[in-house]
Amino acid sequence: MAHKIVSSAAEALADLKGRGIIYDGCTVMVGGFGLCGIPEQLIIALRDTGVKDLTCISNNAGVDDWGLGLLLQTKQIKKMVSSYVGENATFEKQFLDGELEVEFNPQGTLAERIRAGGAGIPAFYTATGVGTIVADGKPTATMTPPKYLARSNRDRLQPGQSPDRAFVMETGLYADLALVKAHTADEFGNLVFRETARNFNPMMATAAAFTIAEVEELVPTGELDPDHIHTPGGFVDRVVKTVSEKRIEQRTVSPS
Repeated sequence: MAHKIVSSAAEALADLKGRGIIYDGCTVMVGGFGLCGIPEQLIIALRDTGVKDLTCISNNAGVDDWGLGLLLQTKQIKKMVSSYVGENATFEKQFLDGELEVEFNPQGTLAERIRAGGAGIPAFYTATGVGTIVADGKPTATMTPPKYLARSNRDRLQPGQSPDRAFVMETGLYADLALVKAHTADEFGNLVFRETARNFNPMMATAAAFTIAEVEELVPTGELDPDHIHTPGGFVDRVVKTVSEKRIEQRTVSPS
């Protein structure tokens, strides 16, 4: 399966326009949390394809001069589906100027929407956001939380107390392209993530029509312990080994 391996981030995206995988207005998932676990070189390669009017699904939008901030600089992003975007002044300006559409999600809801999309689940109900603007325009329903299927939990209710509560419906997310960052891959595309760099990456790898993984280490197929693999290679279409810059999002030092 060595055909999945490409020599550069630019090569990983080189033919995707011609194949209809990326196009003006397409949807792209981008892994990472802040600058941790972002596919930084693939983001640069996506910028260089010139595609525009992108809908980007990512926890946040990087910083002004790195990560998805690079695509904001060139105004290639039309809409962000995100949870936290407080580190990017370019994002703030474009949003306030009406140049960027933003769909905010509670962080757990965003993660579950991505996981649901990868699992083929079109929608689900959650209590998070009920009674807030998060629920505006979305279907709601009153249901019994699953925990009350256990008799021991039902017995804890006060006499006459109902276990039912309100829930809001959220839809699953699925993209044309997912760009993820892993620590190690083999030639089949099995992925191993390192510590908090795992964040949104594994679920995004499952929730797109085409997935590219940027990795720091590449090993022959069979070298990874199957019990240590986080994302099976069946979800991964291409792998590229890069050298990470590992920038620090907010550098804090002691006065001394």
